[in-house]
Amino acid sequence: MNRKLIIASITASLAGFLFGFDTVVISGANLPIKQLWNTSEWFHGTFIMSMALWGTVVGALFAGLPTDKLGRKTTLVWIGVLYFVSAMGSALAQDPYSFSFFRFIGGVGVGISSIAAPTYISEISSANNRGRLGILYQFNLVFGILVAFISNYLLQGVGGASDWRWMLGVEAIPALVYTLMVLGVPQSPRWLVIYKNNVAKARQVLLELTRSKEEADSMLSAIQTDHQNTQHDKSSVFSRKYKRSLLLAFLIAFFNQLSGINFILYYAPEILQKAGFGSSDSLLSSISIGIVNLLFTFVGMVLIDRAGRKQLMYIGSLGYIISLFMVAYGFYVGSGAMFKLVFILMFIASHAIGQGSVIWIFISEIFPNRVRAYGQAWGSGTHWVFAALITLFGSVLINSFEPWFVFVFFGVFMILQLLYTHFLMPETKGKSLEQLEQELIKE
Repeated sequence: MNRKLIIASITASLAGFLFGFDTVVISGANLPIKQLWNTSEWFHGTFIMSMALWGTVVGALFAGLPTDKLGRKTTLVWIGVLYFVSAMGSALAQDPYSFSFFRFIGGVGVGISSIAAPTYISEISSANNRGRLGILYQFNLVFGILVAFISNYLLQGVGGASDWRWMLGVEAIPALVYTLMVLGVPQSPRWLVIYKNNVAKARQVLLELTRSKEEADSMLSAIQTDHQNTQHDKSSVFSRKYKRSLLLAFLIAFFNQLSGINFILYYAPEILQKAGFGSSDSLLSSISIGIVNLLFTFVGMVLIDRAGRKQLMYIGSLGYIISLFMVAYGFYVGSGAMFKLVFILMFIASHAIGQGSVIWIFISEIFPNRVRAYGQAWGSGTHWVFAALITLFGSVLINSFEPWFVFVFFGVFMILQLLYTHFLMPETKGKSLEQLEQELIKE
């Protein structure tokens, strides 16, 4: 692949690193903050733990507007600013309300990044490398999760009772580095043609990002043809002809969260304590979750353009079902802590190679160029609404129901995901965005 294409994709995907770090770093601050401000379970779940996710919902639902109007690149720059402000504000907060406000700001950045970064990467890549480049976002996301777990463990006790402030504030450093780096990436060539009608600039960008003049001209021709055929189409993303894409995006996002992935990531130390680990051991064991997540995301990266999106979803769904029901069994019969941890790690591996590898790429592929940002907002917004609900009720779930019941609940939904994959999900590997538009969109 072209060197500049790889650099631009890696830089944009670093928004995923901040996404992963920001969403999971709260797990280390969860119990200390609960003790510091002595809040109720409902307040803690609603404001402390899930406020960032409600910001993510807002960011995701409205991200289509800046992503289209300001451009993919400019939006990516502002994402870095939001992360920086959130990290500093959360670390310095003196009460649960200001803390929740700054966590909300970070959530807005997460929500917008889940639209702008996958959209940008899909639009600068080709059919043959879109999967591998697109999964860089997810790879950096899980790398951010791993670094957050490690950071929380290393910073434990550094600031005494206020070590959680260091855990949250350290994110300001990668946020600043990312913001400076993303200033150097080019604009999306598809955005330049469709929203700026700047064909000359789009061709210049494609010449920089492709391996040959012929490849650049071929991609530009396909983009122009698609734009000419759709430029007078004023229908919204919710028009009837997009109903299949809307359904596919909704269901993959819905099942992503009904797997329980955010529940496990956010409440990992607390879940592991219930599984039988001590307080310090639970933070250390959380790192193993991050390592497995990263390793199997790498496996997904290798396979996604070879095996395809649908095959990875089959593998992930079966792994989900086995691991969730085995964790439930372990809690039900009182098995040892290591037994439960093994199957929790199998669950993480199943997510990383399946849903984790596929979701952001798949949603960015199934909508046409003209409404891609808004279609991505629909799918991502669905994802974050359910993520917020799962996290909101997570504190209540884990303290009001037996753990085995919670894992059975998620396992049943993964059986339904397997059916979705088999009967509804199309394979998108090796097809250009314009070709997929012709196959999925019906007048």
